[in-house]
Amino acid sequence: MQLRKENILIVDDDVNILELLQRHLQSWNYHVFKAISVKEAVTILRDTPINLLITDLKMPEVDGFELIKFVSEHYPKLPKLVVTGYPSVQGSLEAIKSGVVDYLTKPFTKDELKLALDKTMVASEKNVLQAKNSSEEIQQGYREIIGNSEKINTVIQIIERVKNNKATVFIKGESGTGKELVARAIHYQGKFSRAPFIAVNCGGIPENLLETELFGYIKGAFTGAETNREGFFQAANGGTIFLDEIGNASLTVQSRLLRVLQEKEVVRVGSTKAEKVDVRIIAATNSDLQDMIQKQTFREDLFYRLTVVEINVAPLRDRKDDIQLLVEKFLFKYGVEYKDRFLKIAPEALAILERYDWPGNIRELENIIQRAVIMSDKIVDIAHLPEHLKHSITFSPEALVPLKVVEKQYIEKVLRATGNNKTKAAEILQIDRKTIRQKLLD
Repeated sequence: MQLRKENILIVDDDVNILELLQRHLQSWNYHVFKAISVKEAVTILRDTPINLLITDLKMPEVDGFELIKFVSEHYPKLPKLVVTGYPSVQGSLEAIKSGVVDYLTKPFTKDELKLALDKTMVASEKNVLQAKNSSEEIQQGYREIIGNSEKINTVIQIIERVKNNKATVFIKGESGTGKELVARAIHYQGKFSRAPFIAVNCGGIPENLLETELFGYIKGAFTGAETNREGFFQAANGGTIFLDEIGNASLTVQSRLLRVLQEKEVVRVGSTKAEKVDVRIIAATNSDLQDMIQKQTFREDLFYRLTVVEINVAPLRDRKDDIQLLVEKFLFKYGVEYKDRFLKIAPEALAILERYDWPGNIRELENIIQRAVIMSDKIVDIAHLPEHLKHSITFSPEALVPLKVVEKQYIEKVLRATGNNKTKAAEILQIDRKTIRQKLLD
């Protein structure tokens, strides 16, 4: 067999099968990752680029079918090979429908494994060729930035433009919208990804310490400075420094930042010697810097230096089409972590989440789903949501419309959520089917 370098993930609760597969695969020069549960497999998938999945079907807690479904949804180009000791016609059909390339029954010979592996790897190479330079491939590189909305796609398009250069980037957005995720994507999706990424919360460091933390200091610069110490800028040399909540930086720190941007050098506190640094600066804030400039609490010249490229991360209320994808992500994350199983959400509960305006943005949504998972068993229902969500709906003045229009829109939304099941919709709305028909006609 031709020498290979692909990463293969094998998943089976039988340690002997794992060792057998690992021995065969390593003899063919594959890199092998092992998992004895779906939970462990998902952790590996998140942290490691995998080229092929080999999984058993019958496993305790979460079974292989659920893993295949998860991979099909989140890693659609990843080929899948099933190895099972419990073959069945129905199982084969379900696996094939989920995108499994081949189906191998235990016990198997080394030659049978080789044939199945070659067939699956051919499919893998074909998928890579088809995905090359495609927009879908670009989307797959940003799995942590969840959403298909136009606003999220715009953010990703800008990231694609700036990721391979060191232009200064300014990220604007409300608290909880995911500004640091965007900063990390700029760094890790680009050609400087192997260099350091240093994130600094300027609002989380006391004002009198921020200067020394950013730029470092020399021995004797102040009481307690017993040795020379590098700052975050020196630590980020060659890579990226992310300055979150830049609006909290003092005017003294702002002056030093301006020098870094203009001269590409830093001076440690207590020193007069400049040190050259090669750092990309990404800054972010939820403050109104223009207002701060008017109040003379933020330097105008620094503002223009920081905003070479601007990225506006929209609040969740302006991208509600992404709520379902975010909910599914958090259900999976906390379902596996807390329950060792995949959880679903009832349509009527999802409808409530989609109507809420989310002042705390994605962070608030994640916290609510985390709590709901803890309180539920298999399905997150209305009862598992906080009371204020069930009764909170906000209209802007320009959105005010007649009551019958609101009723009709909400009935249509409930029908969509229930798969057009009028009986179920009538039960949720607490009206009869005849009234539903009448209100839709009005």
